[in-house]
Amino acid sequence: MPKSVAPAVATSAPRSWWRTAMALFKLRVVALLLVVAVGGAVLAAPPWLNHGAAWPDLLMLLLTGTLSAGGASAVNQYWEQDLDARMRRTRRRPLPAGVVQPPRRALWWGLGMVFAAVLLAAWYRPQLAWAVAAGAFIYLVVYTLALKRRTITNIVIGGAAGSAAVISGAAAVGHWDAPEAWALAALVFLWTPSHFWSLSLVYRDDYARAGFPMLPVKVAPRTAAVWVAIHTLSSVAVALGMALFPRLGWPYGLLVLGPSAYYAWRTWRLMREPGPREAMRLFHTSNLYLAVVTAAAVLTALPG
Repeated sequence: MPKSVAPAVATSAPRSWWRTAMALFKLRVVALLLVVAVGGAVLAAPPWLNHGAAWPDLLMLLLTGTLSAGGASAVNQYWEQDLDARMRRTRRRPLPAGVVQPPRRALWWGLGMVFAAVLLAAWYRPQLAWAVAAGAFIYLVVYTLALKRRTITNIVIGGAAGSAAVISGAAAVGHWDAPEAWALAALVFLWTPSHFWSLSLVYRDDYARAGFPMLPVKVAPRTAAVWVAIHTLSSVAVALGMALFPRLGWPYGLLVLGPSAYYAWRTWRLMREPGPREAMRLFHTSNLYLAVVTAAAVLTALPG
């Protein structure tokens, strides 16, 4: 376990509890995970929202997903508070900034939230508990502890944590093995490196200073942009290929065609100019792309 670190920056005034919670539990990231989890649920159980029994499934999915993902984020930040203090991007987080005292409180909050999520899921539906536990385990043990500080392929494998969110949605409605949900999970898995390596290109010096062996730190920016492009095109191929599912079909394909072309174009721009400006634009585009594709899948699958 890491030792407590001195605050990296002075805080002129106490933060509101809401701002602290947003940062400590990474609620913006959690929101995107919940979007794909709901997508997995809708794709797994047609016609999911056409009967009242679906709403308890949805509420339990949102509750356990928020607790698990938010709690895992707090544990991750406790373990990495020393490295966060070295990076301009993360040094204002609650732990390196000295907002949460003592820092170990974040660890217990996080672990408590994860265990509560697993227990609630096990009480409601065992297959949901397995999916929730798998997501937390991959993120905390496989990614954070085993891979993040050791290999440039860390985020490639760590992306499976996001895929587990999709499968948790399918599990919440009792159909964890639905092929449509697994296709969306594959999309999230392939999309994650493109998304995260774009951000790593923006903060390349930060990651180098902290000692994280992210791919953009270890290779030239242009080489990193090529690897980003490989994952962008792979995720776009899966997104467009999902139109082959009868429940989605050509209406879904039309909805995602334009966003897919724009995502590919932004990636091409990064390959031409592999600098922070284009990398940040692609990072924001990747966030929007995953949300739009998931929304398109939900809108076209619901009536079926």
